[in-house]
Amino acid sequence: MSFKRSLEEIKQKKKELRTTIFKNAEMLTVLWETKAEIVERLLPKPLKPASRPVAFAFIANYSSTNQGVPYYEGALILRCEYNGEQGNYYLAMPVTDDRSMIGGREIFGFPKKIANVKLTRTGKEVYAFSKRLGTKNIEIKAKLTGKFNDPDTAKIIKELSLLPGRRKNTVNYNFKYFPAPNKEGFDYNPWLVKQETSVSPQSMEMGEAEVKLNSTVHDPWAEIEIVKVLGALYLKTDNIMLPGEKIAEVNPDEFLPYSYNKWDWY
Repeated sequence: MSFKRSLEEIKQKKKELRTTIFKNAEMLTVLWETKAEIVERLLPKPLKPASRPVAFAFIANYSSTNQGVPYYEGALILRCEYNGEQGNYYLAMPVTDDRSMIGGREIFGFPKKIANVKLTRTGKEVYAFSKRLGTKNIEIKAKLTGKFNDPDTAKIIKELSLLPGRRKNTVNYNFKYFPAPNKEGFDYNPWLVKQETSVSPQSMEMGEAEVKLNSTVHDPWAEIEIVKVLGALYLKTDNIMLPGEKIAEVNPDEFLPYSYNKWDWY
C-alpha cells in the first residue's frame, strides 16, 4: 500500500468500480404532494417542474455493495424534468458512510452529508428516520396494507414515471461544483450532471404512511411542505448505479443561491 498508486492499479480499480452494485437493497419510499410555488422556487435552471408538485423521500439499507462496507442512506427529492425527460433532483442525501459520501459528492454531485439513518421492519410495519445534529429531519411510519393513502397515487406514479422497472432506469439530476480556493465563486461553471440507476425490484409492497419533517438552519427539510401524503412503497431490489455525464453548464451567478445544500450553514 502507498499514498502513490501505480497507473496499472488505477486502471484496474477504475474498471472494477465503473458501476456501483447494490445487492439485496431494502428501500422505503414515501411520496407527498407539496406546493407548486415551493418546487418552482427550489429548482435551479435549466431544470423545470414536473406536471405535478410531487416530492418524495427514501431511506435505504444497502447491505451489500462493491464500493465498501454496508451503509444506510436517505434522500429528499423533487420530481422535475430536463429537455422533456423526467427525473429526480436531490435536495438532501444523508448517509452513514464517508466512502459513499465522498464518492457521491465528488463524482456525481449528490448533496451527501454524514447522518444517523435507520430503517427497520417488524411484520407489516416499517419505521425509518434520518437524524443530524440532534434533529430528526424526517421520520416515516408505514403500514404495508397493500394500498396507498390516496386513491390517485397509482395514477400519479404512472404519470410521473416514478416506478422503477427492469427496462426503465431511474434518472437523477445533480449539480457538480466546488467553491474556489479564494472563496469567491466556483472553480468552474457548475455542471448539470445526469446519472441513471438500473433498478431490478425483487419485491414491492404498497403502504399507508405518516411523515414528519423537521428543519434546522443546516437541513431545512420542512421547507418541502406536506400538503397531502400520497403513500409509501417498500422495495427489496438489486440496483446498479451507472456512470454519469455532464449535460449542461449553468450560469454561476444564477446558480449561487442553490449551492449551499452540501455544506452546513456556518
